[in-house]
Amino acid sequence: MFRISAMGVLVVIVASGAPNAGDVSFNKDVLPILQKNCQTCHRPGQVAPMSFLTYKEARPWAKAMKAATLSRKMPPWFADPQYGHFLNDHSLKPSEIDTIAKWADTGAAEGNPKDAPPAVHWPEGWQIQPDVIVQGPVYDVPAHPKNDVIEWISVTVPSGFKQDTWITSVQIKPEHPAVTHHICLGFNPHTLDIKYFEPTWQDKTRDEDGSAIPGRGPTFGPASPGGRFRSMAEDCYLPGNPVADYRDFKAAKLVPAGSDITLNLHYTPNGTAVTDHVQIGFTVTQEPPQRRYVSLLSSSSTDPKVFAIPPKDGNWQSPPAEVTFTEDVELVYMMPHMHFRGKDMTYTLLYPDGTKEVVLNVPHYDFNWQLGYTTSVKVPKGTKLHVDAHFDNSPNNKFNPNPNKTVYYGEMTWEEMMNPFFGVVVDKGVDPAKIVSGRVPVPPGA
Repeated sequence: MFRISAMGVLVVIVASGAPNAGDVSFNKDVLPILQKNCQTCHRPGQVAPMSFLTYKEARPWAKAMKAATLSRKMPPWFADPQYGHFLNDHSLKPSEIDTIAKWADTGAAEGNPKDAPPAVHWPEGWQIQPDVIVQGPVYDVPAHPKNDVIEWISVTVPSGFKQDTWITSVQIKPEHPAVTHHICLGFNPHTLDIKYFEPTWQDKTRDEDGSAIPGRGPTFGPASPGGRFRSMAEDCYLPGNPVADYRDFKAAKLVPAGSDITLNLHYTPNGTAVTDHVQIGFTVTQEPPQRRYVSLLSSSSTDPKVFAIPPKDGNWQSPPAEVTFTEDVELVYMMPHMHFRGKDMTYTLLYPDGTKEVVLNVPHYDFNWQLGYTTSVKVPKGTKLHVDAHFDNSPNNKFNPNPNKTVYYGEMTWEEMMNPFFGVVVDKGVDPAKIVSGRVPVPPGA
């Protein structure tokens, strides 16, 4: 803009932040934003339905990009900025939102190709460059199973690790993400009775809506290979959260020689029959790390006498999930998990000296995006991690399949869960099985 000074001299004042509307182009201004915040999902073979790698691909979506970013629908990010500090915050700055809006409003110009930053080299088919790829199970997902339900499936496969191995990242890659609700894995010692690649599950008595009926057998928990409880929550594939990467924390996980991998698969049929082939990619390090990454999971009570969301209740408070740290740890990761009726979730640290700290507040939970939030909080021994959550079982919840019934803890998306996942880093000599006490339904494994 221009201003006439008291001396009559024309002074040019250059505003900071977003460029002037007439100067905005894809190559110079918009592409860097897309590379940093959007192309992880918006590229071929990933979860987004359209690619934003090139001008030709992005140009038809200019107005939609403006609307989605102005409403902060995109990029998906739900943490309340008043609480916590997150290392992976990919929400857009106001100036970046303004740049996209100006670009859309002024004709969505391509600009000079010389202004474009170098294209990002995205791993083809993978978000990590795996050193080791383990072939997982192949499973036929029918178009319309009985009651439209496929129970959770457990499958064990050999890891192929012949010696103790420190893994630094994991990606579980289904061939058909559209029908994959989640896939979690855990490492277990091999036993002679394990049958590789043989799916097992537990049929549950369900009502006409497909919900498991309390009092007629278990409503939660898959069958365990060999009849024993097996660890199955080390790392998971979830929509919007496909990779577990410990390298950012200079840490790794130890997989003992000869371990098996047990996978827990949850498929959601969509009317098209597919055959899904799961692959698991690992990066590894030859040098033992100084720190060990441990994946953990807490839970509200699964008892139907306690966890029962009343019909039409728009703000039902769940019984909390709480664990106590029995070692000094660094809290580095949190991921709220609920289903269609999930409304909000808050992680609070209760320190031994009586002080409290909210380290994550998700006031508007969105089941469609299972986001993980990376942080760095030093947590002394004796601290409690207390997690609260609310559920919306009212007709006002557009995702609610039936506001007229009581909802219990269960595995299907139309049932409910209250699972706060979290990850910590400890010294490599600390026993991961002794880091927390409290309601931890799945043992932490390696």
